[in-house]
Amino acid sequence: MRMGSAYLYLSLAHLGGYQEAAATGTYGIMASEREDFSLSGPLHLAIVDWTNAHHRRSVAASLVQGVYILERDRQLKRQGPQALASPWWEFFHFQLLRHLVDDVDSSIFAAIYEFRPPKSHYHSSVDESPRYVIAFRGTITKPESVSRDLELDLHILRNGLHETSRFEIAIQAVRNVVATVGESNVWLAGHSLGAAMALLAGKTMAKTGIFLQAFLFNSPFFSAPIERIKDERVKHGLRIASSVITAGLAFATKKSYQNSRSVDPFAALSAWIPFLFVNPGDHLCSEYIGYLEHRKKMDDFGIGAIERLATRNSLGGLLMGAMGRDSEPLHLIPSANLIVNVTPCQDFREAHGIHQWWRPDLDIKSKLYNYK
Repeated sequence: MRMGSAYLYLSLAHLGGYQEAAATGTYGIMASEREDFSLSGPLHLAIVDWTNAHHRRSVAASLVQGVYILERDRQLKRQGPQALASPWWEFFHFQLLRHLVDDVDSSIFAAIYEFRPPKSHYHSSVDESPRYVIAFRGTITKPESVSRDLELDLHILRNGLHETSRFEIAIQAVRNVVATVGESNVWLAGHSLGAAMALLAGKTMAKTGIFLQAFLFNSPFFSAPIERIKDERVKHGLRIASSVITAGLAFATKKSYQNSRSVDPFAALSAWIPFLFVNPGDHLCSEYIGYLEHRKKMDDFGIGAIERLATRNSLGGLLMGAMGRDSEPLHLIPSANLIVNVTPCQDFREAHGIHQWWRPDLDIKSKLYNYK
């Protein structure tokens, strides 16, 4: 099922665009204040316990925020004491090794950080920390970057992000870092469009047997907004119908691996389990909730085989394949640690924003989904 084109365009225009448009009004903090770590950052994490899920999530989200502010510093020509980006990583004893620049609009879209804690901060939990984090920002709805960012958002919709030059720059950087320091020392993190980039990089590496820890905040899942339906029976009925249609079309187009000697690429990815952070009030990512939970319900009904075929395909991807453009839906993943923020939000912009993920008072529900 797909959303209408007008609805999709409006959704794309909001992808990751909290940076300015959504900044005012949320918690009563203005945009410039939300960029200032001393006013909006997780100051309560003076000492990070790397075994604590909240601490790990907060640091990963802050490093992503650092990329947003790097680009805003560039756009606003903030330098020296006026620049706001560095506290977002230096507070946690990371250093900026380099930033990644888009070859089309010269915007900063990612950063590579190295963890260098002082000896006074060495404790047992440091063994659980990353040595390097590669973080990706989402869309910034400002003239200097919005055109290129929205173009990439459309590539996500068309399952074509892997064909873009920005992703080529990103995956080469990931490969280089992993080749230098090893997969166990590297984290990926991203928000919105940036989460899609991190997800695609993680899937690409996982296909080669390299499993990177990944923190995906508000990663887009373009689908009909079934999760927003309040009536559970209607919601579940629509999901069953969608699964049956998708599985049938996949079978008709020979997208099934059940009777083939070839390895199912979807099942091969199941050992990679990213952390997937979603908010029910964010229609751009909330469909992950139903997508993952629906598998269990289909198993309970005794029709899990249908869902196992449907869950690794999308109607849009199958239709494009039927027209000769074979594509792998980016948002479909076999396994995930799903973390849902059920804290009430004021509006969509707050539900989609990166700032929510380091709040100390989050009401979180977590569940592991392991594809078998």
